[in-house]
Amino acid sequence: MRVFVIFFIQIIALGSCHELCAQKKYSTQSAALDFISEAELELIKAASGDTRGLIDPATHQFAFSVEVKSFKGFNSALQREHFNEKYMESEKFPKASFSGKIIEHVDFSKDGTYDIRAKGDLDIHGVKQTRIIKGKITIHNGSLLVNAKFTVPLSDHNISIPTIVSQKIATEIQVQFEASMILQ
Repeated sequence: MRVFVIFFIQIIALGSCHELCAQKKYSTQSAALDFISEAELELIKAASGDTRGLIDPATHQFAFSVEVKSFKGFNSALQREHFNEKYMESEKFPKASFSGKIIEHVDFSKDGTYDIRAKGDLDIHGVKQTRIIKGKITIHNGSLLVNAKFTVPLSDHNISIPTIVSQKIATEIQVQFEASMILQ
């Protein structure tokens, strides 16, 4: 009888593990990431629709990344070139990323809007900074919409602005993020 009980418990445990291991995750291949540099003499805007991301509803962990060269917009082709070569050094640091864990509990099985804080490593220009970024998750019919607005001080990521262009490039960049995510 004792062997039967142990065997039965193991079968239940394996079944639970199988459910957890097979649990689906929310993902996107085309989240929108926009930034604005609002300096004294110039407004610079750029955007990428190529941000990739994943949220695990079981653990509340997330990871998002973007190819730095995917940003388009700017005021000229030369400005985009300088962004990639002089400031972001995109050959040396091709991706920017944010990964960590959602602090608040989110019931991913219920429709609704949740105010959240995401704590993790923001890696830009090869420099990781632990950040807490506020945002919203809206769940509707099994899909997610994630929104966040935050600022990035360039000095936090060792991005220096030459004095000659200091009135044209802001020291803090405004970032807006929006991701529509589905279960995969």
